[in-house]
Amino acid sequence: MTKHSNLVWVVALVLGWAFDFLFWGKPLGINFAIFFTACLLGGGMLLFVNGAKPSIKSLAFLLLFAFFGVISTMRQEPISLGFGIAGVLLSLGLLTVTYQGGSWVRYRLRDYFKNFFRLIGNLVILPLGFVRQTRPDTSWARRIPLKPVSRGVLIAIPLLIFFTLLLASGDLVFEHRTMDFFNQIDLGHIPEYILRLFIILIMAYLLTAAFLYAGLKSDDRQLLSEGEPIIKRWLGFIEAAIVLGSVSLLFLIFVIIQFRYFFGGEVNIGVEGYTYSEYARSGFTQLIIVACCSLLMILGLGMLTRRDTIRQKWAYSGLSVWLALLVMVILVSAYQRLMLAIDWHGFSRLRVFPRVFLVWVGILFAAVIVLEILRRERHFALAAMLSCFGFAITICGMNVDGAIVQHNVYRTIEGKHFNVNYLTTLSTDAVPVLEAAYNDPSLPQVTHEGVGAALMCYLQSDWYNDYRSIDWRGFNFSRWAAVNALNRVGPHLQEYKVIKNMLGYGWDNYAVETPSHGVSYVCDQVFFKERPPIPTTGESSPTRGTQLKP
Repeated sequence: MTKHSNLVWVVALVLGWAFDFLFWGKPLGINFAIFFTACLLGGGMLLFVNGAKPSIKSLAFLLLFAFFGVISTMRQEPISLGFGIAGVLLSLGLLTVTYQGGSWVRYRLRDYFKNFFRLIGNLVILPLGFVRQTRPDTSWARRIPLKPVSRGVLIAIPLLIFFTLLLASGDLVFEHRTMDFFNQIDLGHIPEYILRLFIILIMAYLLTAAFLYAGLKSDDRQLLSEGEPIIKRWLGFIEAAIVLGSVSLLFLIFVIIQFRYFFGGEVNIGVEGYTYSEYARSGFTQLIIVACCSLLMILGLGMLTRRDTIRQKWAYSGLSVWLALLVMVILVSAYQRLMLAIDWHGFSRLRVFPRVFLVWVGILFAAVIVLEILRRERHFALAAMLSCFGFAITICGMNVDGAIVQHNVYRTIEGKHFNVNYLTTLSTDAVPVLEAAYNDPSLPQVTHEGVGAALMCYLQSDWYNDYRSIDWRGFNFSRWAAVNALNRVGPHLQEYKVIKNMLGYGWDNYAVETPSHGVSYVCDQVFFKERPPIPTTGESSPTRGTQLKP
């Protein structure tokens, strides 16, 4: 990377300025994808001109980068958007550390940790060494008479000020132009300009470090995990077998007790004296923790246990596989509880995310079983990484808020509960689906009006009313689609009554009253301060979180 050292600094400074231009005072939108695409192209150009060739395997991360970059411009649901941002950063990070070697397929967990901390450390120190190695020729600076120039500038400044004041007092046009010039220099913004310059330099420094790491230190063909093991295997086979066997026996007892509920549903739950909702809520988190701790235990014992004979190796693999199978049954129990909650209450973010998570944890346990049987335990890190990316891709690709609307609205056809108020708390991802539901004549009238009330709430939101003030840098496809949907459906909502500050207390809050049934819903998503207690008496109090049954 020393072949074109000046070009490295120029590209990094230009990208640092681009970061300031795209993000300062702007909402997150298409600017995120544009900036990191520019970083990818700029870094790729620098590496190419310096002769650093990428590994074909490492270029696979470009597909992940492209997917998550698109997602960051298409979603507004917080978790999906967060996964999109994290996916872009992780894919670029993995591309950086494996750029030339491409050995990520053979990584173990220790290799990921080693490269992570190595990259973090080099972000701080690598540019400093680069500066020392590529110190530019400053002989030209010695030929400049600095002292005479400095004295001339100091003498000229007060004279320029004096003559400027005289000329301005003698000519109104010159005075006007001079005042316009100085008015553009807002001294009150000097601290802001200094801060922005500092951020530009920091960003340029970090980008320089990333480019240098990819060009100088990304040949990862010699893995840490291929040397001597970090932890010596000190645990005997008998001890490990006792641990795995006893935990497996406990899990088997639990599975036997739970098995009657897998196919009996609410009938068998009622036998034990629990209500449908109580059983659905109880123990879900604990079962997830059990599964995660079991996975850590299997991996930990695998690293510490000595298996000296073929018989011991097969026996240990058999116990591990049996325990993993029991954990998968426990995951089925957790999934069953979650589905009971969904059947009773409908979709919410706190039910959709765990549902997808359980599926991918189950896939990871299936991979653990296969790797244990094939004696390919070293590939667990690859399976875990692919499962994590698979979970993120699933969440980002499914439009979580849109799925919530689709499920909760159409379940009312079967006479199930419908929480209109919850729909007003979702992101702009939900609005086009709400519009489609509002235009669907097959829905019951009470459901139709509840959807209309939710849409009317979105019409009162700040993001809708301030959309025109956002320039192209903050453009997001989700917001754009939501605004277009609201513009189309708005004229059909004239019969809905909007009540501002219905709760009093000086808060900007809204409620929407439906035209036929006269039910009022609080628009939760347009509150900006902590909401005061909602009155529980009085005819003017809106219904909050009403459960409607068509």
